[in-house]
Amino acid sequence: MRISDSVSVTIVTYNSGRFIKRCLDSVLDQRYPYVEIIVVDNNSTDGTIDILEPFEDRVRIIYNEENSGFAAAQNQAIGASRGEWILTLNPDVLLLPNFIEALVQAGGVDPKVGTVCGKLLTMTSGFDFPEEPVVDSTGIYFTPNLRHLDRGSLHPDNGDYRQYEFVFGATAAAALYRRDMIEDISIDGEFFDNDFFVYREDADVAWRAQLMGWRCLYVPYACGYHVRKVLPGNRRALPSEINMHSVKNRFLLRVKNITWNVYRENWLSITMRDLLVIGCCLIREQSSLKAFWFLAQNWKRVVAKRRTIMLRQRVTGDYIASWFSFDPVAKPAPKKFSAATVRTRAARR
Repeated sequence: MRISDSVSVTIVTYNSGRFIKRCLDSVLDQRYPYVEIIVVDNNSTDGTIDILEPFEDRVRIIYNEENSGFAAAQNQAIGASRGEWILTLNPDVLLLPNFIEALVQAGGVDPKVGTVCGKLLTMTSGFDFPEEPVVDSTGIYFTPNLRHLDRGSLHPDNGDYRQYEFVFGATAAAALYRRDMIEDISIDGEFFDNDFFVYREDADVAWRAQLMGWRCLYVPYACGYHVRKVLPGNRRALPSEINMHSVKNRFLLRVKNITWNVYRENWLSITMRDLLVIGCCLIREQSSLKAFWFLAQNWKRVVAKRRTIMLRQRVTGDYIASWFSFDPVAKPAPKKFSAATVRTRAARR
């Protein structure tokens, strides 16, 4: 194994006391030998810091004096890292022991693969597993009305996701990013866009990476478990600040990344969804109206980011448009990816 295949695991905590110990234990139990772990705590007040302290001899921990948001704190952790691969990990994720090894082995087969994701299954906040496994995510996809959803979410794990496939992107709850891609697609030194603060920042990275010619590979035999708190059906149970960022980031995603082909083919679906979102903000969720004030105040900066992204686009508009569908889109990956995993298993025996 080359040291150039080293992995930096970056975790952002914010009042994550009920999860973080078991998450870190699962990372430290990985079979993969070349791993460093970096945790950035965003000024937790729930005892997370006390839980982190015993890990300081094995984990690099950065304590922030304020909550800078998920995106900025992940950028901070990535900036402090040294690995050729970066595994962003939520504190409410539990990895099985071969997770990192399987992702790195498959991703290393093709230098055009910039993102690698595995299969996440659901678990409860008490880290209990359903009797019948249920899918949390096997990558993300975009619909024609610009919603981004987790492929397979809440469906039984019945064998539908056993193939290596190219998908649109990965959920940052557990996504492996190649450092070369991070450096290539970052805008003004930011991989995750700090304007997003929290939520949808991984979809923004996925869209930008696709525009710039990078691929995302789904690896079915890299498995973990995730406590998913944000789902399409539980919006009313979420804090108003999270919902505001959700609205804001929906429009940030579009302004920065949409191409003419995507808009031309889906303009009616996009417009209908926009009217629904705006109407809900006006009638039922006035706290989210701040999203539009943010966009107005920062319009020039957002448009400047769009200009940079469009100048660096390396794929056709038709290719990007092919990913937008109400049914999850996945494209078959060559057999060389599965062969790499088979060789790794054989060597370990």
